[in-house]
Amino acid sequence: MRTPVVMTLGMVFAPCGLLLNLTGTLAPGWRLVKGFLNQPVDVVLYQGLWDMCREQSSRERECGQPDEWGYFAAEPVLVARALMVTSLATTALGLLLASLGVRCWQDEPHFALAGVSGLVLFVAGLLSLIPVSWYNHFLWDREVLPAPANPVTVQVSYSLVLGYLGSCLLLLGGFSLALSFAPWCEERCRRCRKAPSAGPRRSSVSTIQVEWPEPELAPAIKYYRDGQHWPPPAQPRKPKIGFPMPRPPPKAYTNPVDVLDGEGEKAASSQGTSSCSTQPYHSSLPCDSDL
Repeated sequence: MRTPVVMTLGMVFAPCGLLLNLTGTLAPGWRLVKGFLNQPVDVVLYQGLWDMCREQSSRERECGQPDEWGYFAAEPVLVARALMVTSLATTALGLLLASLGVRCWQDEPHFALAGVSGLVLFVAGLLSLIPVSWYNHFLWDREVLPAPANPVTVQVSYSLVLGYLGSCLLLLGGFSLALSFAPWCEERCRRCRKAPSAGPRRSSVSTIQVEWPEPELAPAIKYYRDGQHWPPPAQPRKPKIGFPMPRPPPKAYTNPVDVLDGEGEKAASSQGTSSCSTQPYHSSLPCDSDL
């Protein structure tokens, strides 16, 4: 499996941010002071978190200058020392976790561990961005960051620029690695959907399944054997589903009179039929013609 793009970006940005922050922390270039009285015009003093260096165009840089104004005792300098060192240690921890999470030497990366390393690197970027921004805010305040009075001028030096760049790269790298949580969360959600429920599921209307009987269709295949067509083999009939409807018993119609009775006598006594027509044919009384 190829390494995802977000992991690659994180593994590129984070080491670059660590290198820039390390250089900005150790280099004496947070503030530039120049324009000293009774000094050559080209004399410049570089102030950092741990050291101060004096530079002149005609001479080499001289570090270890004495702190005449109490610069190293200023609160922004002390806070910047602590937070920058903490940021460097946190960045090293984040890179270690990122190396174990990305695992370029294996087929499948560890997405959860890579995401955790992204969060650690993002916190490291915040820890370095806070002191750099705070120091820059009080850069021209001579009461907070002591400096000689006018006409001495103070300016931003290169270490602050490196601190800003390193912090931004750590933030971008940490955010990129934190996106590794997306595949991990997707896999966890897929497993949760496939996992069976712990308890019995309550029945509801939406879970009832109705199985309708399949209609019996006439077989479309003709069985041909020995030069003749044979019927398909008998298949067991499926039991009927439902209950039989009650049917009324058939009605029995009865006729108490034998309609064939007297048919032979009608042909013999056709003359007396007119006199007996007034009487019903099933009457037991004799006609006048029979008397």
